[in-house]
Formats: sequence, C-alpha cells, structure tokens
Amino acid sequence: MLLDEDRSILPVMLLDEDRSILLVMLLDKDRSILLVMLLDEDRSILLVMLLDEDRSILPVMLLDKDRSILPVMLLDKDRSLLPVSWIRTGLFYQSTGYLVLIAAMLVARTYCDVWMIQNGTMIESQSTVHSHSQSLQLNSLKMCVIPRGYTYYKMGNLDNRIANADQLLTQDVERFCNSVVDLYSNLSKPLLDIGLYIFKLTSAIGAQGPASMMTYLLVSGLFLTRLRRPIGKMTVTEQRYEGEYRYVNSRLITNSEEIAFYNGNMREKQTIHSTFKKLVDHLHKFIFFRFSMGFVDSLIAKYIATVVGYLVVSRPFLNLADPRHMNSSQPELLEDYYQSGRMLLRMSQALGRIVLAGREMTRLSGFTMRITELMKVLKELNSGKYERTMVSHQDKESEAVERVPLVPGSGQIINVDHVIKFEHTPLSTPNGDILIKDLTFEVRSGTNVLVCGPNGCGKSSLFRVLGELWPLFGGRLTKPERGKLFYVPQRPYMTLGTLRDQVIYPDTYEEQKRKGISDQVLKEYLDNVQLGHILDREGTWDTVQDWMDVLSGGEKQRMAMARLFYHKPQFAILDECTSAVSVDVEDFIYSHCRTVGISLFTVSHRKSLWKHHEYYLHMDGRGNYDFKPITEETIEFGS
Repeated sequence: MLLDEDRSILPVMLLDEDRSILLVMLLDKDRSILLVMLLDEDRSILLVMLLDEDRSILPVMLLDKDRSILPVMLLDKDRSLLPVSWIRTGLFYQSTGYLVLIAAMLVARTYCDVWMIQNGTMIESQSTVHSHSQSLQLNSLKMCVIPRGYTYYKMGNLDNRIANADQLLTQDVERFCNSVVDLYSNLSKPLLDIGLYIFKLTSAIGAQGPASMMTYLLVSGLFLTRLRRPIGKMTVTEQRYEGEYRYVNSRLITNSEEIAFYNGNMREKQTIHSTFKKLVDHLHKFIFFRFSMGFVDSLIAKYIATVVGYLVVSRPFLNLADPRHMNSSQPELLEDYYQSGRMLLRMSQALGRIVLAGREMTRLSGFTMRITELMKVLKELNSGKYERTMVSHQDKESEAVERVPLVPGSGQIINVDHVIKFEHTPLSTPNGDILIKDLTFEVRSGTNVLVCGPNGCGKSSLFRVLGELWPLFGGRLTKPERGKLFYVPQRPYMTLGTLRDQVIYPDTYEEQKRKGISDQVLKEYLDNVQLGHILDREGTWDTVQDWMDVLSGGEKQRMAMARLFYHKPQFAILDECTSAVSVDVEDFIYSHCRTVGISLFTVSHRKSLWKHHEYYLHMDGRGNYDFKPITEETIEFGS
C-alpha cells in the first residue's frame, strides 16, 4: 500500500501466494474507490470498473485473456443502463444474442406482471362488488318469498320422527360433509398407488435400523410438541365458543314455544348468528394454524422421515457380504434398492390410507342415513305432513276422543281486525286426537274472556291454534293478523341482551326508534308493573345480564306484562302469566290493560280475576265446553 502525506491510501493491490496481482483498486484522499481492476493469474485484465465521486459505476468492461472487450456497459449516476454492446475483433458471438433475448423477455415479463396486477385488481374488485350485489338481492328475495314456516317448532312439537335435531343439525351434517369431501382422496389415490406398485415389489430387504428411526422420531417429536403448544389454548377457546353456541341453541330449544308465540324467530336468528360468527372466526384462525402445522408435520414426519427411511433401507445394500447381493451387479443392486425402498414406502402409505378410508366409509353410511331422513322430514313438514306417535291419556270409551285422519289446512283462516270468531272448528292435536268436536264462539275487542278447565282439557291447544302454531283441521277461524295477537306465557322468556331488549322483545333498538317510543316511555311501562327499581339498580338500559337468572319468577312475569304494554296488540293471551305476582299488582295490571284497549284471553285459576272479564269459556276435558257471560249468579271456578 502507498500512502500520501495525510496517510490516505492511494493504490491497493491484492496478491496471491506467488505475489501475482489479482485485484487493483485506486482510492482518492477520502478513501473513495475510483478504479477497480480484476486480474487473472497471468495478470490479464478481466474486469475494469470506473466509479465517480458518489461511487456510481460509469463504464464496466469485461475482457478475455487476450484483453479483447466482450461487453461494454455504460451506467448513469442512478445506475440506469444506457447502451449495451458486444464487441470482439471481427466476430459476433451467438451466445450474446441469446443473452439479449433472455433479458428482453425478462423485462417483458415484468411489464406483463405489472399490467396483470393493475388490470386484474380492477377486474377482481368489480367482480366482488357484483357478486355481493347479487347475493344481497338473492337474500332479499328469499326473505320476501319464503314463508315463516316455523320448521324447527313443527319438527319438535308436531312431528317426532327426528330426535335430537340440534345434534343432527350441528354435528352430523358437519361430519357428513367432511366425510364426503375426504372420500375421493381417501380412496382413489391409494387404489391407484396399489395398482401401480404392487407388481413391482420384491422380497423383503431384511432388518431395518430401529435405533436410527427412534432417535429421529424422538427429536422430531420434541420439536413438533413445542410448536404445537398454542393448540391447547386454541382448543380451550374453541370449546368455550362452541359451548356458548350450544347454550344459545339449548335456550332456543327450551323456549321454542314461547319464542314462536312472540314471533321472535328473526331476533333469535340474529342472536344465534352473532354467537356463531365468534365461533367461526376463531375456527378460521385455528384451522389456519393447523394448516401451518400440517405443513411442518408433512415436512418433518413425511419428507424428512422418507430420507431417513431411505438411509435405513440402504444399509443392507452397503453390506456386500449379504447372500442376496453376492451375485448381483451394480445396476441390479440399484434397481433392487429403488424397488425395495421407494415402492415399499409408497405401498405402506397407500395401505394405511385405505384402512382409514374403510373406517370413514362406515361412518359415512350412518351420516348419510341421518341426513337423508332429515331432508325427507323437512320436505314433508313444509308440505304440511306430520307423523307423531302418541298414546292418548283419554278414556278409550269416552265419546269425546276420536281418531281422525290428519288433514292440515282443511280449515279456513280469515284475517279481520278486532274480532276472534270460531265457527264449527274442531279442536284437535296434531296426531289426530279431537279435544272438542265443534267449537263456536265470537269475541270482539273490548271484551275479556276467562278460559278455565282442568289440565289437558285443551286450553293451550286453543291458543296454539290462535297463534297458527297448530294446523286448523276444519271450520272457519276469523282473527286479526298474527302480529296483532300477543301471547304471554306462564314461564316468560328473557332474551340474551340488554335491559331494553327484555322490554321491546322481539323488536330491536332500531325498530323501537322507528316506532317513536322513547326510553322514558319504557320507564313508564316498568313503573306500571312496579319494576322501575330494576332500571335504578342497573343504572342504564344498555346493561347486559343473564336475565333468566337475575330476575325472580315474579319479576320475569311482570317484565312480560311490560313487554305487552310496549307492543299494544288488539288481543292478548295470558296463560297463567301472573301466578307469581301479588294480587294487588295483578289487579292494577289487568285494569291498565283495559285502559290501553287490550282485550284479554286469560287462563287462570284465581277467582280474583273474574271481575276483570265479561265472558268465560269453560272446558270440562270430556269434549264439552260452555261459553257464557259472567253474571252475579255465575259460579266462579278456581281458588
């Protein structure tokens, strides 16, 4: 190295063992590289690069041994390629033409990629918007044209061919789909492998190296176990979300009749979809993690293990004293190794998949039978055909109970406001047990009716017919539309949600605002049933609790009556809905119903309620009934 007065390095040379110059660099005072020359053993210049002050490459020359210039490239300060030429004295190489062609194709491919990204993104975005628009229109049409069939209620209450429908819908359908998807890959590929490889297999190769394989399996197992640690936490989270989803479904099953009377199917659908979305989002993350782990598992336990297996298989071939290979040539040994190794591994894998596929096919046959039965029952329920096996508890000699063919829809339902009228209507259970042969009476708005009678006489059946949950088997029924009838059961249903949701159910907060009902009006509804202290205790309408547990039996019944005041129907069916309410509060509630113009059908055994009704409907449980006005001479039933 040669240094100037300020000790700046000027030339730098790299020499080999015999002191031949291999690399020469010229540096300025600030040690910036100006010139770089690369030389071979006979000191022929192979590469010359000249750099400017900012180290930008200006000319680049590549020379062969006789110092003929092959390519010359000139670059500007930002290293953009300007001209390119290939020069050799009197000669143009064919390889340089290929080089130019390849470079041009690479540049063209890059521009094509950019064009595809720009235009493809635009096309995909337009396609996505169009697809979502079509999906929205299709869903809107479905909501408009599909009738509210209450299929699940019919399956559980009008038809008993499907037991544990919740398990079938949530588990069996999923397992059926998974089995069908896996069927092709589990059968076709292994059968093809066996057919191609079975005739190529030769005799066994002898003992393997268990120690080597066990060592590899132990090390890889410890490594994979460490990678799988998050699976435990993810599994716990999955089970918790799945438990919440099952809990929501079990609530729906337990309270299906009350929800059907409330016409709350759309609200419950929103609740179920919200819980299901949490489970699905977590499963997406879990499945992606399992997919990644599957990739690592395949790499370690399949491919690398195959390499280890080949090493184990090759050990007998390294022993030339083996009698099976004493008289074999190298090509024969290679062929034997290939057949005994690769084919044996492939064959064993194929046989293993066939065994698993046979087990899956057995399970698939059971799932297929279950799904086929489900589809058949759903189709028949939608067409109005029910099958239910029941043993009548009525006296067989009683002339009140007769078996008739089930012909749903043979009666006529007419929607008229402010009147409920039964005209020669048979009151029958879905399986054909007639409770009352000919039911005829009329009730207009402003008239309250008390329905009484022993258990099993048909009181609840009457309300199920009014609510259109049970089919009408004859006669004519005139009544308001379904939304103008409101049912309040003895066991009120408290939905999952806020305190406001309990009052406005099955409406949503948006529907409450559209109706113009303020929170102050909701507070008045609670005060009317003496539940204002709950709002004071919770502090806000948006408090979320498990209201089925938080509220007592009497509070839940009074909350149901506040819900009745919110909806203000023309007629209300009160099915022992104040049995846990004190007499003074009950008296105020019934008086307030008359004040706001709600006509009542009441099922109760309390004599204190007779004064709030003008008529009574008494069923004796033997097929007879009385519909008469309540007077001072009327004998009051109940306690």
